[in-house]
Amino acid sequence: MRPRSLTLAAAIAVLPLTAVSLGVTTAQAAPIPHATPRVELPNTVNPAVARSEKKGDVPAEQQISVAVSLKLRNADALDRFLAAVATPGTPEFGKYLTPEQFTAQFGPTQDAVDQVKAYLADQGLTVTEVSANRQVISAKGTTEQVSQAFGTHESAYVDPQLQRTFFANDAAASVPADLADLVQGVHGLDNHAVRKNRLAKPNAVTPNATTATPNGVGPAQYDGAYNLDKTGADGTGVTVALWEFDGYKSSDLTTYDSQYGLTGPAVSTVSVDGANYDAAPGQGQGEVELDSEIVRGAAPKATQLVYEAPNSDQGEIDMANKIVADNKASVISISWGSCEPDTTAASMTAVDNAFKQAAAQGISIFSASGDDGSRDCTRSTSGSTVKAVDFPASSPHQTGVGGTNLKVSGNTYSSESAWSTAGGGVSTVFSKPSWQTGTGVSGTMRTVPDVASNADPASGFAIYTAGGWQVYGGTSAAAPLWSGYAAQFNQKAKAAGQPVLGEASPRLYAVANSSSYGSTFHDVTTGANQDFSAKAGYDQVTGWGSPVADALTTALLGGSTPPPTGGCTAAQLVGNGGFETGTAAPWTASSGVIDNSSSQPAHSGSWKAWLDGYGTTHTDTMAQTVSIPAGCKSATLTFWLHIDTAETGTTAYDTLTLQANSTTLKTWSNVDAAAGYVQRTVDLTSFAGQTVTLKFTGTEDGSNQTSFVIDDVALNVN
Repeated sequence: MRPRSLTLAAAIAVLPLTAVSLGVTTAQAAPIPHATPRVELPNTVNPAVARSEKKGDVPAEQQISVAVSLKLRNADALDRFLAAVATPGTPEFGKYLTPEQFTAQFGPTQDAVDQVKAYLADQGLTVTEVSANRQVISAKGTTEQVSQAFGTHESAYVDPQLQRTFFANDAAASVPADLADLVQGVHGLDNHAVRKNRLAKPNAVTPNATTATPNGVGPAQYDGAYNLDKTGADGTGVTVALWEFDGYKSSDLTTYDSQYGLTGPAVSTVSVDGANYDAAPGQGQGEVELDSEIVRGAAPKATQLVYEAPNSDQGEIDMANKIVADNKASVISISWGSCEPDTTAASMTAVDNAFKQAAAQGISIFSASGDDGSRDCTRSTSGSTVKAVDFPASSPHQTGVGGTNLKVSGNTYSSESAWSTAGGGVSTVFSKPSWQTGTGVSGTMRTVPDVASNADPASGFAIYTAGGWQVYGGTSAAAPLWSGYAAQFNQKAKAAGQPVLGEASPRLYAVANSSSYGSTFHDVTTGANQDFSAKAGYDQVTGWGSPVADALTTALLGGSTPPPTGGCTAAQLVGNGGFETGTAAPWTASSGVIDNSSSQPAHSGSWKAWLDGYGTTHTDTMAQTVSIPAGCKSATLTFWLHIDTAETGTTAYDTLTLQANSTTLKTWSNVDAAAGYVQRTVDLTSFAGQTVTLKFTGTEDGSNQTSFVIDDVALNVN
């Protein structure tokens, strides 16, 4: 079975022996109420506290490092942009943001950072770093100072399930009310959470046994089985980031390369929060080397950056934000995780916020779905009786990768079945994203995984690690294989003048829901984990299945993948319908249309779209492209329209036209002028299954102004 990382021992060692077993001689001071009211930050207590035995106080003088995560801005506009940038046919498709653009539009403001920093300093904490994207402020101080700042009390605990000691806050953290709209969460108040690798070995193999020659699936076999050798790409010019909590030996990686005749850029390490395990890798060494070697086998010419971070909530959050702020990689491979019920929800949200930035920047993320089947907490505090999925594979802004047992004939695909302990199920944290259609799974929560590939240690990979050859499996192997495929695709996309894959799941689901499914994926229909069985189409063990890489690449490069052919989740599809971002995106609009002047008031908020009103010959336009799922039985466009005019009589001199693609839906004119706003409704149900550009065109003649003022636009489907 998979080894437990040595960083677990390091995390435990942070807690002094006196705090673990004897309590303390110096107690923490009781938090002093502040003059301003305080607001609790939800989901900031580690779930293990409720199941653990309290042993005493953490010493008041003990140093604790914390990370304060800040909230993103303009959430609705961000969600709409992420949907549009991943949808072929939209004006935004593939127009990814730089880190600076993302921070300017959606990140915390510098003023928010300054307010939080000032508060931390006022509480005696030392601010040690602010992430480049302004999402995380790191600080340190004594237990007493941290407790005072966040209204907590730090205690020593013993987890009876894991038989380990840890420290944690007894109750939710809080901040002054004037910071509550800025702060997402506080992390580092406990040291219980550690991420486990998703590595598995055959039951018949003695742990840590090595052989002199390779004895598992090699690059020629998995490249041949999944047609990775037929794409005409090798990852040249693409960078893959490996998300790690341990280190590697370069000599092991070069031995693997030599065995299989692979050449490519040397692997390099990027330290996060001072972590660098390479001089003395721990028990997670096999995981890191597996990740690197599988990526090398699939995309040998890709550049690999191994990000190494402390194995903690803060380390994971800081790594996520550093990777996206560095913006050096277009693919991230993740083979470490933790079960949702035993992970602090505030920490998952902070990581997912960084994943949103990754999606906006065109970075693909592939995460292992876990090796305990649908009971992901089996080796965690909650235990095997709880149905659970693994994070980060449950995040809706990455692609969760499940596991199969692969059979090959030589170097050719023969068959696949679901691996019996491949992670999968239903998230209890994240809602079902709009792109997750056609699965046949009811409910409102995200399901896992999205795709799969070989993971069963019985059909495991030959890996060179710790000075010898071993056979490894696990969804740890599946995630880097898909990451290698993404590196191949990005090379092909660049050569074709097309955007990189970016957030992969929306595009993969679009292909899976199209007529191309049978030729682009190996649909795995046999096998099961504890609670879910593989079946035709999507399932919660293997997702849509494994890649037929050449055909999948062709389908994705088609650039006009049709909308999903079935299923419709009730949703509102228009982005920035109230224009409150102060910018047009994701609309495209004539200069000056998006307006907050007092001459024409908004229907709600401060901003609206003001077309025409010049009293001269003039035309203004405003358009947005949306995809209406084929399974929707109703699609209703609504908006509030105020028409103000200096024209008189019953002749239509100035007009506002609404079109869906080339179809004119409705025309209004100066004759329809009214004193206030009137809500307009247009039925778009007939456009289900199509990608539609909604366009408003305002036209004035040469005299007497007419203003067409639009606000609060919505397209609701169900």
